[in-house]
Amino acid sequence: MNEPRRPAVTARRQRPQKSASPARAAHPVNAGPGAASRLRAWLRHHRAMALDSVRRLLRYPIGSLLTMLAIAVALVLPAALWLTLSGARLLDAEVDDGATLTVYLHPRVTPGEAGRVEQAIAADAQVAQTRLISAEQGMADFQRALGLDDALSGLDDNPLPASIVVTPQRAAPAAVKALAARLGGISGVDEVRLDLAWIERLRHLAELGRRVTLALGVLFGSGVLLVVGNTVRLAVESRRREIEVVTLIGATHAFVRRPFLYSGAWYGLGGGALALGLLTLGGRWLALPIQALAQSYGATFTLPTLGVAGSTALLLCSTLLGWLGAWLAVSRHLAGNRPR
Repeated sequence: MNEPRRPAVTARRQRPQKSASPARAAHPVNAGPGAASRLRAWLRHHRAMALDSVRRLLRYPIGSLLTMLAIAVALVLPAALWLTLSGARLLDAEVDDGATLTVYLHPRVTPGEAGRVEQAIAADAQVAQTRLISAEQGMADFQRALGLDDALSGLDDNPLPASIVVTPQRAAPAAVKALAARLGGISGVDEVRLDLAWIERLRHLAELGRRVTLALGVLFGSGVLLVVGNTVRLAVESRRREIEVVTLIGATHAFVRRPFLYSGAWYGLGGGALALGLLTLGGRWLALPIQALAQSYGATFTLPTLGVAGSTALLLCSTLLGWLGAWLAVSRHLAGNRPR
């Protein structure tokens, strides 16, 4: 009597298992703890490889320091040129602020008419400021500048006309030329003088400097890749047997690359720090002569520095270059050498 009931009870017990939802079956309860444990293991391995790569660098301090010094030398030149261009941009801004046009009036223009011409010039939207210089004031300034008070005091007539010094809103050569053409058409204006050749030369030199800096940055960045890549390649060759063994037991390429990538990043970071030190020492060494030269011309100029943002960018770039050089070296080894 009891034999037929057992299958029914078994069926009733198995029926809830068949009706389990697909979402619950696709996401088992142990999936969360398993992913967390894998993440912790991954982080532990990264930390271990970072510390192990530091120990390997400290094991050979002279060789590591020479490699970092080579990276620093490769980074110093483009960084120094970039700082030089930053100083040139400061000078360019001062040139823009000091760019002026000189409007010479007709000799027959009376002082009252000169004031009206100045008002007409100041009404132009591209004019920032005007300053009227009378003929008498112009002669006095000329005598004071040349020290010819006695020689010119005997002149019967003043040969200098009244003039108006105009400061434009924009110092771009095209805008200044257009402004000079408009001012030359005002009644009472005899001539408009402007010398844009030296400003254009300065801008062309600045553009040339930017392109040279970019080219040198790419060139020396490639040099950093070669230095780090060659150093890491030698380290890979010295651990060839170890790499083959861990690859045979199932290690992935990412696992094999990891310690060498950290070594390349440490090389790049150390080279960037040395480059910052060299730039700081060089800037302090050149600061006094540059200040003395600027003071001899009656100007004030100080060498620009990288600052916090520039220093951080240099360290990030050097670290990234070191990491990329190591990645290229290890990837080339893994692609060309497969265990048998």
